Amino acid sequence: MNSLSFTLFIFSVITFLQCLSSTGAATCHPDDEAGLLAFKSGITQDPTGILSSWKKGTDCCSWKGVGCLTNRVTGLTINGQSDVTGSFLSGTISPSLAKLQHLVGIYFTNLRNITGSFPQFLFQLPNVKQVYFTNSRLSGPLPANIGALSELGELSLDGNLFTGPIPSSISNLTRLYLLNLGDNLLTGTIPLGLANLKILLSLNFGNNRLSETIPDIFKSMQKLQSLTLSRNKFSGNLPPSIASLKPILNYLDLSQNNLSGTIPTFLSNFKVLDSLDLSRNRFSGVVPKSLANMPKLFHLNLSHNFLTGPLPAMKNVDGLATLDLSYNQFHLKTIPKWVTSSPSMYSLKLVKCGINMSLDNWKPVRPNIYFYIDLSENEISGSLTWFFNLAHNLYEFQASGNKLRFDMGKLNLSERLESLDLSRNLIFGKVPMTVAKLQKLNLSHNHLCGKLPVTKFPASAFVGNDCLCGSPLSPCKI
Repeated sequence: MNSLSFTLFIFSVITFLQCLSSTGAATCHPDDEAGLLAFKSGITQDPTGILSSWKKGTDCCSWKGVGCLTNRVTGLTINGQSDVTGSFLSGTISPSLAKLQHLVGIYFTNLRNITGSFPQFLFQLPNVKQVYFTNSRLSGPLPANIGALSELGELSLDGNLFTGPIPSSISNLTRLYLLNLGDNLLTGTIPLGLANLKILLSLNFGNNRLSETIPDIFKSMQKLQSLTLSRNKFSGNLPPSIASLKPILNYLDLSQNNLSGTIPTFLSNFKVLDSLDLSRNRFSGVVPKSLANMPKLFHLNLSHNFLTGPLPAMKNVDGLATLDLSYNQFHLKTIPKWVTSSPSMYSLKLVKCGINMSLDNWKPVRPNIYFYIDLSENEISGSLTWFFNLAHNLYEFQASGNKLRFDMGKLNLSERLESLDLSRNLIFGKVPMTVAKLQKLNLSHNHLCGKLPVTKFPASAFVGNDCLCGSPLSPCKI
């Protein structure tokens, strides 16, 4: 879920949470109580007691997750704890929720083990406007008549196991401003009728099995702020109508498809776009010079394509925070000056970018804010010692397959560092004891020597050095 989708979701939930109170001593409507208790009876496991307050004979408007207006249930919010293993509800969704005739919003998120097909009871709810069934195990096809839910403003079914095509009737949901069908198993193409959804703010079909070309349907979507079509099987060029989204689009993710052609110059007209991800496609040719003029760009990922240089110097160096140009056909020779001078850069990935320089000559403006760096598969020489002395917040550093040469024993590892890969370099000296706290390590194929400190790492992390010894390698000679 990107930032816009998450914001819309939180706003909708808060709106209903403000109504989570009953009116005086009166109890909720008997139909609402019956429908909710029937839902509870379909739950076979509730390990954290999410529904423990749902007890017959008590006011259901006071039950956890139930929101009421004038003693009728209007909102139902049940959230699993996504970061707690074994805390998820198991069971099915009872069709008796159709008894909640005043229901406006239903939010079932991170329930994980809820199974069944698309909830048909939704078609019996005349007032429902917000529907969230996310990160569960609902499966089967989306109903062909899904367009009958014409009052919907938000529909989020991401993170399930839905299969089959996106129904063409979805084009009838003209009041939608959020549509999220990401992270399912949907196949086929994007319906042309989607052009009817003129007030969409956020559209996400990412991580499905959709194919063929992306249809030219975006000219009418003048309010669209976020578009995610990543991790599918789309091919061909970008449709020209994407250019019409330039006034307001701020998030565009088309990564991990089979899109081809050159990167269109019209992208440079997107003045509020802050995240652009075209990685893992088949784009070729030169990166347009005009791309350097995007004033709000914060995240840029062009990795794993067939792009060539010269690379334009980004003018918005103050704002660019993450950059990945890895695995193209660039021959940068040096880390670009506009990258070095960026005061906001915290993630830099330039794998196999034809860099041939000494790190002693690289002086980033704010090394202390870097979290992630990957400079692998280049011709980089010099020492890391000075940089590591300043990079106090570094979480991951990779520079395998270079010509780095320095004393490993003098490398100051930050307290936050979890992953370090310096394999296939010219590093010498002893392995310091501080590597033991890392989660991942690869120092193989260098010129390291001496007894290894006690660590949890396998022999593959240390093989190919000059004279390392001790577990997990051969014992040291006395």
